[in-house]
Amino acid sequence: MSGDYPHIPVMLDECIEYLNIRPQGTYLDCTLGGGGHSSAIMSRLCEGGMLISTDLDEEAIAAARPRVEAASKGGGFLALHGNFHDAPMLLHEADIEGIDGALMDLGVSSRQFDDADRGFSYRADAPLDMRMDRSQGRTAADILNTYSEAELTRVLRDWGEESWAVRIAKFIVEKRPVETTGQLTAIIDAAIPEKVRRKDTSHPARRTFQALRIEVNDELAPLEKAVRDITAMLRPGGRIVVMAFHSLEDRIIKNTFRDMADPCTCPKSFPVCVCGKKPIVRIITRKPVTAGAAELAANPRARSAVLRAAEKLGEDA
Repeated sequence: MSGDYPHIPVMLDECIEYLNIRPQGTYLDCTLGGGGHSSAIMSRLCEGGMLISTDLDEEAIAAARPRVEAASKGGGFLALHGNFHDAPMLLHEADIEGIDGALMDLGVSSRQFDDADRGFSYRADAPLDMRMDRSQGRTAADILNTYSEAELTRVLRDWGEESWAVRIAKFIVEKRPVETTGQLTAIIDAAIPEKVRRKDTSHPARRTFQALRIEVNDELAPLEKAVRDITAMLRPGGRIVVMAFHSLEDRIIKNTFRDMADPCTCPKSFPVCVCGKKPIVRIITRKPVTAGAAELAANPRARSAVLRAAEKLGEDA
């Protein structure tokens, strides 16, 4: 794969609108990816403004950095290799203690899906890797070949919402070792009855591949804490904008925003709050925002994106 790192940022206009960018503010883009969102933020910052972008993929950082820097109108740019789950630590190490906005794009970049060597896609035969950061951790093949049948069932059911999780896990264990995406796709095809596959309009391997990617990269377990940690770094009036790409992610974001906006634990029968817990944010998007028809026609990958935004309140709120 070339270093061009082609990328179509999802809901770019909506992200910029809800971030409500201040030209001299400090902003965090949690997933640099191809640099599309970061470049748009960068182009709206002037001298005194600052953008910090993080990414687990060092190839993405190397490819996107010059693109983002070229969009600068005077603002500073810092690209950091790391997981946005560790954003407070990464920003503290960079001597940045507060931000005016944060964008969390929870999707996998188009390049990672399209690069067969990464093993994210069931449409090409490749080694089962699926690591966003290839310098770290176990691969999808490691999981498939070492997890027990019960553990595989849990992963497929909980992270992929796969109704055939038990049967697929059984077939995987019987066919071990499983080393390539082609092998795994064939196992899934054999596990799911043909009459079911004919009725389902989505690819039969989609949910299993999603589940494995989430497990490999530990995407969901730290998500609520990451949202709270990043919100804590916002200055009053700063906004956090999150794009989720499947229902499990979106449910966590929705519930976390709701709890931060209304943290009171008093029984509903109490006439006044006595727990003392005050709202941390104001929810900007009462309903989830989705891509418009024109964007969906141009970029089908936007069809599953859901955007939510919240604004940090002051201490006297």
